[in-house]
Amino acid sequence: MASLTIYAGPSALKKLQRDGFRQEHFKVLVGSSGGPKWFVLLGLDRYLFGEFFSGRTAELFTVGSSVGAWRMCCLATQDPVGSIERLARYYSHEKYSKQPTVKEITDSARIMLHRVLGESGANEIVVNDVFRTHIVADRCKGFGSSKLKYLQAIHLSASATFNIFSRRSLSLFFERTLFSNMASDSPWSALSDISTTSAGLDESNLVDVMIASGSIPFVLEGVNEIKGAKRGHYWDGGIIDYHFDWHFHHGPELVLYPHFSAQLIPGWFDKSLKWRKVKEEYLDNVVLLAPSKEFVASLPGEKIPDRKDFQNYPYEKRVEVWQEVIKKSEQLALELRTLVETGEGLDYIRPIAIRDR
Repeated sequence: MASLTIYAGPSALKKLQRDGFRQEHFKVLVGSSGGPKWFVLLGLDRYLFGEFFSGRTAELFTVGSSVGAWRMCCLATQDPVGSIERLARYYSHEKYSKQPTVKEITDSARIMLHRVLGESGANEIVVNDVFRTHIVADRCKGFGSSKLKYLQAIHLSASATFNIFSRRSLSLFFERTLFSNMASDSPWSALSDISTTSAGLDESNLVDVMIASGSIPFVLEGVNEIKGAKRGHYWDGGIIDYHFDWHFHHGPELVLYPHFSAQLIPGWFDKSLKWRKVKEEYLDNVVLLAPSKEFVASLPGEKIPDRKDFQNYPYEKRVEVWQEVIKKSEQLALELRTLVETGEGLDYIRPIAIRDR
């Protein structure tokens, strides 16, 4: 397998090697934050949404933050492949003025999500009792919910500083809000690592929740007041759950995690904290799909797309680069399909990675 690398926790590895890579083995599907990094996974999403999980009748719990949440929403529509392709098309062709305001970027994202969902997509997601969608957004506590930008900046700076010493200190500044249509029946309704609450997900608040989950502070506006949730200002779910640090599932089934990297970083503020790692016991039943180093080296600029591409490339060049990455991403899907159908590649699955030691 030259393009796709598969990592698995100890229990997951034993199950895959014994029984093969089968969709009924999985109970949870995870989508992390990452913005344009997601384009490297589009081929996998097409295959997973359109073939691997097609015809599924058993519940699959999905959870995502930021663009990962948007992807999981696409899965829960009646035409998941069409939805994910619209998301890729509109996202990769986003065009702003030379010096876009936060409002311009926010309005553009909101228009994009309405186009992706169409007239019936929101309803299809919230009534879907097979693909159980969970979206993470973070509610600011205290003066972080102020409309004054300087107070928001102080709030973020303080939370980042406290986080250096303890990830649990984020509870002083934010409350993780888990939106779903399952209420207390959600498998994650009792999370206690960081201040957490649950809220309902319905047709009237879905787009607001999606926007909030992807609202990088001072890049997007965030959302003030979400129907059915506590009052306050909501920002990017990746602040607390950038790549997640949860025990996703306690049963015998597995967790599938298509990710743009072999490294997992708990929260947004942890990116520069090399000692902050996802707990290894949480990954025992996780299967992580990631592009190989050789595949990344074959991409334009020898790198996965990121938000800096908006500044580093003129519009036409950026679109060209991202479309090339999207095209190449099909190779990851081809290799996974081969493994599923023939078992070829099971011997090359590696122990799951956390982050660089």
